[in-house]
Amino acid sequence: MTGKNTIQFPQLFLRIAIAVTMLSAVADRFGFWGENSTWGNWQNFEKYTQQLTFFLPASLGTFSAYAATFLEILLPLMLILGFKTRIAAYGVGFLLLIFAFSMTIALGVKVPLDYSVWVGSAGAFLLAFQEKYSFTIDNLTNKI
Repeated sequence: MTGKNTIQFPQLFLRIAIAVTMLSAVADRFGFWGENSTWGNWQNFEKYTQQLTFFLPASLGTFSAYAATFLEILLPLMLILGFKTRIAAYGVGFLLLIFAFSMTIALGVKVPLDYSVWVGSAGAFLLAFQEKYSFTIDNLTNKI
Protein backbone atom coordinates (compact mmCIF):
# COMPACT_ATOMS: atom_id res chain seq x y z
CA MET A 1 0.00 0.00 0.00
CA THR A 2 1.59 3.22 -1.12
CA GLY A 3 0.54 6.77 -1.81
CA LYS A 4 -0.33 9.98 -0.12
CA ASN A 5 -2.71 8.51 2.46
CA THR A 6 -0.15 6.04 3.80
CA ILE A 7 2.32 8.75 4.82
CA GLN A 8 -0.14 11.17 6.42
CA PHE A 9 -0.39 9.48 9.81
CA PRO A 10 3.31 8.55 10.28
CA GLN A 11 4.36 12.05 9.28
CA LEU A 12 1.86 13.67 11.65
CA PHE A 13 2.84 11.22 14.39
CA LEU A 14 6.53 12.11 13.94
CA ARG A 15 5.78 15.85 14.05
CA ILE A 16 3.71 15.52 17.22
CA ALA A 17 6.12 13.09 18.93
CA ILE A 18 9.14 15.34 18.37
CA ALA A 19 7.21 18.45 19.41
CA VAL A 20 5.73 16.96 22.58
CA THR A 21 9.09 15.50 23.61
CA MET A 22 10.76 18.88 23.29
CA LEU A 23 7.95 20.71 25.10
CA SER A 24 8.17 18.15 27.88
CA ALA A 25 11.84 19.04 28.38
CA VAL A 26 10.87 22.72 28.64
CA ALA A 27 8.15 21.87 31.15
CA ASP A 28 10.75 19.98 33.19
CA ARG A 29 13.09 22.96 33.50
CA PHE A 30 10.20 25.02 34.88
CA GLY A 31 9.29 22.33 37.40
CA PHE A 32 5.99 21.25 35.84
CA TRP A 33 6.80 17.54 36.16
CA GLY A 34 7.16 17.72 39.93
CA GLU A 35 8.96 14.75 41.42
CA ASN A 36 9.45 13.20 37.98
CA SER A 37 11.67 16.10 36.90
CA THR A 38 15.20 15.77 35.65
CA TRP A 39 16.06 19.40 36.41
CA GLY A 40 13.00 20.54 38.33
CA ASN A 41 13.83 24.23 38.12
CA TRP A 42 15.54 26.82 35.97
CA GLN A 43 18.68 27.02 38.14
CA ASN A 44 19.39 23.32 37.75
CA PHE A 45 18.81 23.57 34.02
CA GLU A 46 21.27 26.48 33.79
CA LYS A 47 23.87 24.42 35.66
CA TYR A 48 23.29 21.54 33.25
CA THR A 49 23.63 23.89 30.27
CA GLN A 50 26.88 25.24 31.73
CA GLN A 51 28.08 21.64 31.96
CA LEU A 52 27.25 21.02 28.28
CA THR A 53 28.82 24.30 27.16
CA PHE A 54 31.92 24.11 29.34
CA PHE A 55 34.01 25.23 26.35
CA LEU A 56 32.16 28.59 26.18
CA PRO A 57 32.49 31.59 28.49
CA ALA A 58 29.95 31.39 31.35
CA SER A 59 27.85 34.23 29.91
CA LEU A 60 27.44 32.34 26.62
CA GLY A 61 26.53 29.20 28.53
CA THR A 62 23.74 31.13 30.26
CA PHE A 63 22.66 32.63 26.93
CA SER A 64 22.60 29.09 25.52
CA ALA A 65 20.08 28.04 28.18
CA TYR A 66 17.75 30.88 27.21
CA ALA A 67 18.27 30.40 23.46
CA ALA A 68 17.69 26.65 23.69
CA THR A 69 14.52 27.16 25.71
CA PHE A 70 13.20 29.74 23.25
CA LEU A 71 13.88 27.42 20.31
CA GLU A 72 12.49 24.40 22.19
CA ILE A 73 9.20 26.25 22.54
CA LEU A 74 9.02 27.94 19.14
CA LEU A 75 10.07 25.07 16.87
CA PRO A 76 7.77 22.41 18.42
CA LEU A 77 4.80 24.77 18.23
CA MET A 78 5.60 25.32 14.56
CA LEU A 79 5.69 21.54 14.06
CA ILE A 80 2.38 20.99 15.84
CA LEU A 81 0.66 23.71 13.84
CA GLY A 82 2.40 22.78 10.62
CA PHE A 83 3.58 26.34 10.13
CA LYS A 84 6.78 26.62 8.10
CA THR A 85 7.06 22.90 8.75
CA ARG A 86 10.23 22.29 6.74
CA ILE A 87 12.06 25.19 8.43
CA ALA A 88 10.91 23.98 11.85
CA ALA A 89 12.02 20.41 11.10
CA TYR A 90 15.47 21.58 9.99
CA GLY A 91 15.69 23.79 13.07
CA VAL A 92 14.85 20.90 15.38
CA GLY A 93 17.26 18.60 13.54
CA PHE A 94 20.17 21.01 13.92
CA LEU A 95 19.28 21.96 17.50
CA LEU A 96 19.17 18.31 18.57
CA LEU A 97 22.35 17.57 16.62
CA ILE A 98 24.13 20.34 18.54
CA PHE A 99 22.73 18.94 21.81
CA ALA A 100 23.87 15.43 20.88
CA PHE A 101 27.42 16.54 20.11
CA SER A 102 27.59 18.72 23.24
CA MET A 103 26.24 15.93 25.42
CA THR A 104 28.70 13.45 23.91
CA ILE A 105 31.68 15.75 24.47
CA ALA A 106 30.68 16.84 27.98
CA LEU A 107 29.04 13.71 29.38
CA GLY A 108 30.12 10.80 27.19
CA VAL A 109 28.56 8.67 24.49
CA LYS A 110 25.90 7.00 26.65
CA VAL A 111 23.89 10.06 27.73
CA PRO A 112 22.64 11.25 24.31
CA LEU A 113 21.91 7.61 23.44
CA ASP A 114 19.83 7.17 26.62
CA TYR A 115 17.80 10.30 25.83
CA SER A 116 17.44 9.39 22.12
CA VAL A 117 18.82 12.77 21.05
CA TRP A 118 20.42 11.27 17.94
CA VAL A 119 17.12 9.61 17.03
CA GLY A 120 15.21 12.86 17.51
CA SER A 121 17.65 14.70 15.29
CA ALA A 122 17.48 12.01 12.61
CA GLY A 123 13.68 12.00 12.77
CA ALA A 124 13.56 15.78 12.38
CA PHE A 125 15.85 15.64 9.34
CA LEU A 126 13.70 12.85 7.86
CA LEU A 127 10.67 15.07 8.39
CA ALA A 128 12.47 18.03 6.75
CA PHE A 129 12.99 16.00 3.58
CA GLN A 130 9.31 15.17 3.03
CA GLU A 131 7.87 16.48 -0.22
CA LYS A 132 4.52 17.45 1.29
CA TYR A 133 3.13 17.79 4.78
CA SER A 134 -0.30 16.66 5.93
CA PHE A 135 -2.61 18.55 8.28
CA THR A 136 -0.68 21.83 8.27
CA ILE A 137 -1.28 25.55 8.20
CA ASP A 138 1.22 25.50 5.32
CA ASN A 139 -1.32 23.59 3.22
CA LEU A 140 -4.06 26.08 4.04
CA THR A 141 -1.96 29.11 3.13
CA ASN A 142 -0.70 27.57 -0.11
CA LYS A 143 -4.26 27.06 -1.35
CA ILE A 144 -5.20 30.72 -0.97
